[in-house]
Amino acid sequence: MENFSLESISSQKGKVALVTGANIGLGFETALALAKKEATVILACRSLPKAQEAMNSILKKVPNADLEIILIDLMSLESVEAFAKEVSKKYERLDFIIANAGIMMPPFQKTKEGFESQIGVNYLAHFLLVNLLFPILSKTKDSRVVMLSSLAHTHAKIDFDNLNAEKSYSTWKAYGQSKLACLMFTYELQRRIDKSGLSVKSVAAHPGFSGTNLGHLLPSIGASLFTPFASLIGQSARAGALPTLRAALDPEVKGGEYFGPSGFREVKGKPVQVYSSYRSHDLLVASKLWAASEKLTGQEFTL
Repeated sequence: MENFSLESISSQKGKVALVTGANIGLGFETALALAKKEATVILACRSLPKAQEAMNSILKKVPNADLEIILIDLMSLESVEAFAKEVSKKYERLDFIIANAGIMMPPFQKTKEGFESQIGVNYLAHFLLVNLLFPILSKTKDSRVVMLSSLAHTHAKIDFDNLNAEKSYSTWKAYGQSKLACLMFTYELQRRIDKSGLSVKSVAAHPGFSGTNLGHLLPSIGASLFTPFASLIGQSARAGALPTLRAALDPEVKGGEYFGPSGFREVKGKPVQVYSSYRSHDLLVASKLWAASEKLTGQEFTL
């Protein structure tokens, strides 16, 4: 599909989509678009009031939307496990996991299990979530996992000696590392899917520079400027969600592909296939990261 548009996508009625961080920004726009396409949408959010507010906003625009809120706190693997159990009990199929939720450049903090928060929330929690729900994904024909990466991955590397900022903490390096990890997981998962002969597709997307709430953890001046600046030189959250939606819905997408904006330096533009850093394709590092992720989450991930 050379020129992707949501209007050209057929109804997704009967399909089930799970969107983490669905209450705001890119996640909200993704959930709204999927609801418009008649998919059942699981709003996977940390805050019940915020999730209900998002649900009400979607229902105003799509009165017949099929929505369910299931709470998840990505700062806690225990919460991820409880969430996966509830989804597994309620649903016999799962067509899309949209691993959208994330945090960017917060002051140093740890998750419940002691991980640096960005690698913990952006990557490890989603690694575990996909792992625990993979049995449902694998029995759902043509299901997809969509991992959210970022332009920040391009200058990042996986630092196994400082994965959880045990030695030093740089907000930007930790953020870039977490988003590189998401990409490397996408590619490694697809390689393992191919070996297993399954029909699941593992794909990734990035929103360019979008005016979302992602900058709210920056120092006060940066936080106040992030959204208006992003909207000025970048694009809206609605436009920023389009690469994710293309990765999920375009029937011509192949496993292992990566989508982002078409414009200069991929800051904004139409959703197209883009290319990631050479480090993101390092097979040895990807295999080592997979093993480290299994160890850190305490769950073997076998397909």
